Amino acid sequence: QVQLLESGGGSVQTGGSMKLSCLESAYTYGEWCSAWFRQAPGKEREGVAFIATDSTSTRYAASVDGRFTISRDFAKKTAYLHMKNLKPEDTGIYYCAAEPCSWCSSGTCASKQYTFWGQGTQVTVSS
Repeated sequence: QVQLLESGGGSVQTGGSMKLSCLESAYTYGEWCSAWFRQAPGKEREGVAFIATDSTSTRYAASVDGRFTISRDFAKKTAYLHMKNLKPEDTGIYYCAAEPCSWCSSGTCASKQYTFWGQGTQVTVSS
């Protein structure tokens, strides 16, 4: 079930950069958290980046902190994930997600259960 419109993904070499986009307009109203998750084969899905309802405050998994940047254009209802200095261990399927939340911090957004999801896009980093 596709609820958010996700685009981007592809293949890059180690050290490269990539940008993912997620259109959230169909299911987001008022205030909401936005997030990016990823899942590698045989591993649990993990949250990698979260942005608060102010569209400014962010929270990252330690494995991507300093390399990934989540941002959001509130007016366009579009979330982004900018990835740089990519490593082979970043390979996986990336999903965007959204969850309604009022006056929520990045920490709260990182603890939320997400109900709206993108279809996922493959990111492959080769050495």
